[in-house]
Order: sequence, then structure tokens, then C-alpha cells
Amino acid sequence: MTFSLLKTASLTVLFSFLVTFSFAQSNYFEWSWALGGGANFSKTDVVEGNWGYTTYGEINFHFTPFITGGIEAQYGMVQGGDIVTDPHNRQFVNKYTSATANLKLYLGEFVQYERKPVLDALKGLYAGVGIGVINNNITDIVRYKPSWATIDPGYGPFPGKDKSLNLLVPINLGFNYYINDGYGYVRYVINFNAQSNFTFGEGLDGYNDPSTKFKNYNPDTFNVYSIGVKYFFGGIRAYRKFF
Repeated sequence: MTFSLLKTASLTVLFSFLVTFSFAQSNYFEWSWALGGGANFSKTDVVEGNWGYTTYGEINFHFTPFITGGIEAQYGMVQGGDIVTDPHNRQFVNKYTSATANLKLYLGEFVQYERKPVLDALKGLYAGVGIGVINNNITDIVRYKPSWATIDPGYGPFPGKDKSLNLLVPINLGFNYYINDGYGYVRYVINFNAQSNFTFGEGLDGYNDPSTKFKNYNPDTFNVYSIGVKYFFGGIRAYRKFF
């Protein structure tokens, strides 16, 4: 009987030891919202891209602390070309809005970062992809070459639409810097993000010229470099991770 009790106690202690080192448990908030902004740079059918601006707001549901799904809305200005320096004297300004659904995966989901300062500092690195729609609103565009153009002065109009909707696919790479509240929960984040936005259609720059006359083989894109703040709220969930 004594041997049996000792055996049972030993197995219980061993099991508890293994569980302690095989699992990490923490609590986290289910939801977060974020606001931010930054600069964007275009790459479209005009020869030269240019800098614009982007502002955004988003709301995310946290499946775990390091897997999120969310909705992002953007408003900004994308521009490109230059009526003087562009070979075809083209330029445009697009005051756009967009809405996308996004999924993001963080490094913290895949590494054991407890008691490892380097990994703990890097756990906020993430990559993500999404899909949505962009509403293009061309507010300034060259449809006719100026009379002083070197080649084909007065040529036009360049075909295209001033208002259009296009499919949008954003790809995100970024980093979250986490800040705890007074109770030890992660409540705030400073976010740094680089986003490549691929549009499918010819609305981003407002030009839809035939490829026989202009090179037009790649999707129109714009890259956004932003900084933002994030706030966690909602119900608290337990996160148990097996290593």
C-alpha cells in the first residue's frame, strides 16, 4: 500500500512537472481597434511613381493573442506622374477609400518566448494578407497632352475612368510593440506596418490605355508605410500554448 501511494504521488508530481514545462497560459482581450496613418508610394501605368498619404482604422478579433482576423478601412491620396517630366506628359491624383478583410499571423504563435528576451522582444513580428475593394476617385488627371508637349502635342483623350471600383489585395509585414496596463494585461500597442496593395483593374491611376501603345502588364500597386496605436478591449480569454 505504501509503495502504491508513493508511486501515485511520484507520477502526479512528474505529470505536474511536465505540464508546467509543456504549456504556457496567459489571458488576453478578444478585441482591439487601431488608428494610424503614414505615407504611400505608387507604381502604376505612368512611368514615375510619387508619394501620397494614407489614414486607416481597423477592428480585429483575436483568435489567440497571435492570430487575428479583422476589417480595415483606409482613406488617402495616391498620385503619380508629372505633366512636365513624364514621357507622355501624364499625371494623376486619386483620393481613394478602401475596405478589406485581413488575417495576420504573429511570430509569438510559433516560438517559445518565455524567459527568452530576444524572442520575447520579437514576438510581435507578423505577416498578413487580405482581400477587399478600393473606391477610386480621380480628382486631377491629364487626359490631353499639353500644346507644348515634345511628342504629339494635344494628343488625347487618354482613355480611362475618373470613378471606379477595383478588387484590392493587401499584403502586410509589421511589428507590434506591446504595453501592459496596471493589471499586467497587454492593453496598448504601438504598431509599425508596411503594406503592399495590389489592385486588379485600371482604376488606381485613371488610365486604361491599350497595351499595344503603352506597357501595361502588371497590377497597379501602392505601398503604405504607417505607424499606429492599438487598444485592446472586450472579454478576456485564456490562452494555453503547447510547446
